Amino acid sequence: MNTNNKAADDFYWVDDREPHLARRKEILKKHPEVRSLFGVNPRLKYVTVVLVVIQLAVALFIHKLSWFPFLLVTYIVGATISSALLLAIHEITHFLAFKSKKKNNILALFANLPIVFPYAMSFQIYHGMHHWEQGKDGIDVDIPTVVEANTFKGFFGKLIWFLNQIFAYALRPIFVKPIKLEKWQIYNIVFQVIAMAIFLPFAGWQGFLFLMLSLVFAGSIHPTAGHFISEHYVFEEGQETYSYYGSLNKITFNVGYHNEHHDFPAIPGSRLPELKKMAPEYYGNLHSYNSWVGVIIGFLFNKEVSLFSRTKRK
Repeated sequence: MNTNNKAADDFYWVDDREPHLARRKEILKKHPEVRSLFGVNPRLKYVTVVLVVIQLAVALFIHKLSWFPFLLVTYIVGATISSALLLAIHEITHFLAFKSKKKNNILALFANLPIVFPYAMSFQIYHGMHHWEQGKDGIDVDIPTVVEANTFKGFFGKLIWFLNQIFAYALRPIFVKPIKLEKWQIYNIVFQVIAMAIFLPFAGWQGFLFLMLSLVFAGSIHPTAGHFISEHYVFEEGQETYSYYGSLNKITFNVGYHNEHHDFPAIPGSRLPELKKMAPEYYGNLHSYNSWVGVIIGFLFNKEVSLFSRTKRK
């Protein structure tokens, strides 16, 4: 990555292509056996269904708990499952549950249920942009806006942003790159609205609060929220994407293997560790992490890292 001199109030601007296409070509040329890892994860659909059922079941019965056990269950169970479901939808977005695009989309609608708001199909479109136009100004909505970066400065500014980043990720696309509603997005909205209209009266306000707090915790004070920061925030100049190899990969579909994922989106998370083993010379020399909590702390306390610490392309 060729970086220009970076001003404190601006992003890293580069004029080269994102690094993953070139590395993908090199790896396939040197390690053609990597192609054997392509395909679907047959367990993904079953794990997704189980996660949805557990989360909705907890929402139905959590009204029986007093406030402290309520918060404890919401944080430990609810936020963990919400995080897992967001990343299950990420996997499904890459069509890694079924060979059929339609079946993947249907599963994504189902996985979206405990998230309360319909977002899976819009995420599919925006995430595709993130992959194929990584860092492209006005297209890659994974990157904070200039307004965000200028508003949330310093430790307290970054802390406020971090605790509310789930809302930033939800609202930012509307302002940066609004898109027209397509068929599956309409299906997503209709299905979610009908499902919630049926489910929430049974769950009550406590069940609704459980689902909402689970989502907010998953995008803020939960350890797995570190993946939002670790993936592309520049902690080492010259590197654009970062992997995490810690134990929390086991409950997040190996999303931590993020360089590997961007190099080969057609490989399910369950097989990304095998990719790293097949081509160690391409990943062993890259800066990586073993603690998402450590990444969060570094993001908050490192004065050199801000919301501007992202790589952009014109």
